[in-house]
Amino acid sequence: MNEELRALQERLARLEELLTAGREEPAEPAWRRPTPGETRWAVTAAVLVAVALQLLLPERLAFQPEWLLPGLELLLLVVLFPASRTRMERTTSLLRGGGLTLAAVVSLANGWSAVLLIRGLVRGTEAGDAGTLLTTAMAIWLTNVIVFSLWYWEWDRGGPVARAAGSSDHPDFLFPQMQSGELARADWEPAFADYLYVSFTNATAFSPTDTMPLSRWAKLLMTVQASISLLTLALVVARSVNIFRG
Repeated sequence: MNEELRALQERLARLEELLTAGREEPAEPAWRRPTPGETRWAVTAAVLVAVALQLLLPERLAFQPEWLLPGLELLLLVVLFPASRTRMERTTSLLRGGGLTLAAVVSLANGWSAVLLIRGLVRGTEAGDAGTLLTTAMAIWLTNVIVFSLWYWEWDRGGPVARAAGSSDHPDFLFPQMQSGELARADWEPAFADYLYVSFTNATAFSPTDTMPLSRWAKLLMTVQASISLLTLALVVARSVNIFRG
């Protein structure tokens, strides 16, 4: 009887070992664990587009002297260029401060132009032809999309380096891939292109679409961006209609 009981216990132990060996622990998603991180190439390209758009604006809408802020943006890109060639896994106060300063300078340049454009539309001084007005407004609007994508990218979960380190479990933006692991590859994590998409959809829909802001600062930034976009487009369209009718 004891031998039969012992044999039964051994069989149960082997069965438990087999079940334990065959049980796979769910893999931690890439956005929650340390990963190689991304490079600054996409961000650099976006900022260069923003600089080009700023230089195309009429002189009356640019921060004076008109070369100052675009020149400062290019200088900051040169300082940050070494980080573009390697993955962003470590940072220094210089790189972190340079990235935030770059976003702030681009914001200042475009915000200045947007304020002057809106003031001119309200006062009726921006009364050129509709084509020029639409082109100018589109340049400011596109730069605005780039500006807010930079802020989203720099601040979400502490920035690109902190995201690569997986040091924060609480995202500021909830992407669809974070909610359903089967919707994305195991190595998926948000990159600059994802934040650019969030910025674009928020500027066109005036509200979040598939990606939800979770933190208060993210909600506030998206509110500010949607308000600027709505105000700019509404005034430009109204003014353009008046010009066409005239």
